[in-house]
Amino acid sequence: MAERQRSPRGAARRELILDVALKSFAENGFHGSSIADIAALCGLSQPGLLHHFPTKAALLAAVLEYRDRIDAQRLEWGDPPRGLDALHRLARLVDHNTHVPGLVQLFTVVTGESVTDDHPAHAWATARYRKLETDLAQALSDGITDGTIRPDVDTRALARQVFAMMDGLQLQWLLDPESVDMSGLFRSYIESLIASIATGGR
Repeated sequence: MAERQRSPRGAARRELILDVALKSFAENGFHGSSIADIAALCGLSQPGLLHHFPTKAALLAAVLEYRDRIDAQRLEWGDPPRGLDALHRLARLVDHNTHVPGLVQLFTVVTGESVTDDHPAHAWATARYRKLETDLAQALSDGITDGTIRPDVDTRALARQVFAMMDGLQLQWLLDPESVDMSGLFRSYIESLIASIATGGR
């Protein structure tokens, strides 16, 4: 009974830790973030934080999982898209990302750091790109099957191109948000892409 009474408080504390850690990793990267500093900002001792997340790598993994969960909700991947709808959903996600710069910054900073094999997020970043590309390529292949996308489209190559455009625009937007219209540029790109691959030109 006591455990059940403590559970909501523990869940709230974990949520607070994730929020604070997300901001820290986004601003300072993994190596520049300190467990002690994150704990202090949460009003916890370092052992208190480590009770919930035993290592800094475990905390980073939880933060990245949290970010991916948010993206999945925005993309509505629970109902897998088919064909051109997948591209429209990505455009809506980029629209949303303009309102959550902290999440975009977290992804960009941690992904940039993770290119080294020994980084704790290396496996996550590699697996994430593979899954995103596979899911989008499958959605585009479904569009070929139902006749809305031209049959000569290389869906895997196109999926990689789409995410390269998305990530490149995110980086430029973070560096110069006043000059880079991330949402508008990506939506224009998606509209042009759809016009070039759709069987009906739309």
